[in-house]
Amino acid sequence: MALIVHKYGGTSMGTPDRIRNVAKRVAKWARAGHQMVVVPSAMSGETNRLLGLAKELSPASSTPALMRELDMIAATGEQVSVGLLAIALQAEGMDAVSYTGWQVPVATDSSYTKARIESIDDTKVRADLAAGKVVVITGFQGVDEANNITTLGRGGSDTSAVAIAAAMKADECLIYTDVDGVYTTDPRIVPEARRLHTISFEEMLEMASLGSKVLQIRSVEFAGKYRVPLRVLSSFTAWDIDINEEAKSGTLITFEEDEKMEQAVVSGIAFNRDEAKVTLLGVPDKPGIAFQILGPVADANIDVDVIIQNVSQDGKTDFSFTVHRNDYQRAIELLEKTVGPAVQAAKVIGDTRICKVSIVGIGMRSHVGIASKMFRSLSEEGINIQMITTSEIKTSVVIDEKYMELAVRALHRAFDLDQEKTA
Repeated sequence: MALIVHKYGGTSMGTPDRIRNVAKRVAKWARAGHQMVVVPSAMSGETNRLLGLAKELSPASSTPALMRELDMIAATGEQVSVGLLAIALQAEGMDAVSYTGWQVPVATDSSYTKARIESIDDTKVRADLAAGKVVVITGFQGVDEANNITTLGRGGSDTSAVAIAAAMKADECLIYTDVDGVYTTDPRIVPEARRLHTISFEEMLEMASLGSKVLQIRSVEFAGKYRVPLRVLSSFTAWDIDINEEAKSGTLITFEEDEKMEQAVVSGIAFNRDEAKVTLLGVPDKPGIAFQILGPVADANIDVDVIIQNVSQDGKTDFSFTVHRNDYQRAIELLEKTVGPAVQAAKVIGDTRICKVSIVGIGMRSHVGIASKMFRSLSEEGINIQMITTSEIKTSVVIDEKYMELAVRALHRAFDLDQEKTA
């Protein structure tokens, strides 16, 4: 008997019929002898609807008091889902019980709308499993030290499921989505994109951080830290598919890097449209200038990604970095009003018409010439590179947004990612 955690996304829970199908699938696993914990998201569109109602009542800036109430509101979407799924499981003859995050409890810090999990008390859940029950737990939420309901941010149900699997030392965590696994890139841009049978945690973490939407990055970080076996698969296959076939479907995210893994130099192409570039022209080229610029940006809770400092000319240099497009206006205003004058920048300029395209693969560690092949492929398509950043297993470039799809297709073709790899 294995302890299995299932996580179902909002589209999988979107209608009563889909909830029935989820219940039938979970019941199939339970009847096969597994102890089952299920973490569903809110029904598709429900969180947006709830937060939209709140915005109608108060479009004001985000005060701590307002953020607390937003979490109180948003958490109800998952509460509805667990209740409905428990009822559907009972209709399938399963002894099922639902819990909210505060009932388990899932303890978090007090960072409303983006809380982090600190601990999970699994005593109650283990007792229910030992009694033969299927346990359904809300994703996306927890409770802080003062018993305030908190939420983990968008995509937080993935993180909840992985955290519960880690706390309970589950044999595997299955993430059911509206896609059937992790692909070499987005099939909507490259129809020839290929589903990967396996991918390493390092590669998945890079893919998630670079724009792949299959898994929320914090869930991958959690899985990597606690070594939770993770599989991404589709909830839209027939619920009565053979359980042994289902258990091997989708994409396995693994720690193993042996001969059985796909030995591609590059495993995937990730991209992110939500980028903006900020440049300070003519700043003094002296020690500490990077901290003088980026320190206030960090204090404003603005994440910085790619950073470039140009060659000094006459004691002056240009300093560029990228931020999320949602933070662009705040970053520009901060730099124009305080940082720019403080560091004596000649001018502050920006560009929201950029994107980031990346190649990812553990094989890049042991192969030379990968970056140059990437640059050559882009050059042959007439695509200019504005910024470059690298790590052991990835190379990212910032380019004009209008060339993004062309770049992704060219790189996918250049690295033969449409070809099935053999061990």
